[in-house]
Amino acid sequence: MQTILGAGGAIGHQLARELHQYTRNIRLVSRNPQKVNTTDTLFPADLSDVSQVDRAIEGSKVVYLTVGFEYNIKAWRKNWPPLMRRVIGACKKYDAKLVFFDNVYMYDSKYVYHMTEETPVRPVSKKGAVREQIAQMLLAELERNELTALIARAADFIGPKNSIPVEMVYKNFRKGKKADWFADVNKVHSFTYTLDAAKATALLGNTPAAYKQVWHLPTHHAPLTGKQWIELFAQEMEVKARYRELPAWLLSSLGVFMPLMREFREMNYQYDRDYFFDSSKFDKRFGLKPTPPQEAVRQTIETLEQEHSAAPIANIK
Repeated sequence: MQTILGAGGAIGHQLARELHQYTRNIRLVSRNPQKVNTTDTLFPADLSDVSQVDRAIEGSKVVYLTVGFEYNIKAWRKNWPPLMRRVIGACKKYDAKLVFFDNVYMYDSKYVYHMTEETPVRPVSKKGAVREQIAQMLLAELERNELTALIARAADFIGPKNSIPVEMVYKNFRKGKKADWFADVNKVHSFTYTLDAAKATALLGNTPAAYKQVWHLPTHHAPLTGKQWIELFAQEMEVKARYRELPAWLLSSLGVFMPLMREFREMNYQYDRDYFFDSSKFDKRFGLKPTPPQEAVRQTIETLEQEHSAAPIANIK
């Protein structure tokens, strides 16, 4: 049995599809899980209630922790540490391997211009401090040789769900508005395509030699700027590549009406400087080539259009 905790999220759904080539025995755990493969086992659970975690993991050989809590520092502080403790405890109890799907919030902001698995861990944000805390909980277990686990890290997403370019570029263009971008559109910003991340996570989880390590998931090496990402969306959607930059002070103002924008302010350092995510370690070991940016944008738009079947895209005159 291979179990996905957080099966309904941006990665969980695609991960279930990718795992099907390794096993037909997949358990999907979320508040309201939906089958991806006909043989999937559904396990409804609220993972913010840690009492349900033990039963969700029982009988598993590999557990994938891909949970995405509400993007709110209070929710992160409340939910993440107890969940990680309970997941680690259950994996040890049932002798299950653990694959933790992580992000890069804990990295030192001075080094985001070129991030590798060796980048110093010194978070400058409150959310980064939470991510450091839970990653260190797992790494401490590895150092004591009491758990078989790995950490798979991704950059910001490009994909249909939980994607900044979708929320700020695609959706705005669809409404006939200018695209929005944080801080500076002329800074490089890497995005990990969610389909690539899911394929790589499934591969790592089913590669015994990959455990007890940190891996950056495959991300295309092209150093595209925010402006170039906007232009790729505009080209695929056949609209003009108009945009506005959102400075930190504006995020504070918008946060009065849009709490999510207030939460993004502390992460603005990821957009006011170059942000390049290096997955060379994975690329050299496995040879899984990341999807080119233009193709990732095209596939993302195609998926969104199929899902929504909404009104025609409004062009910006």
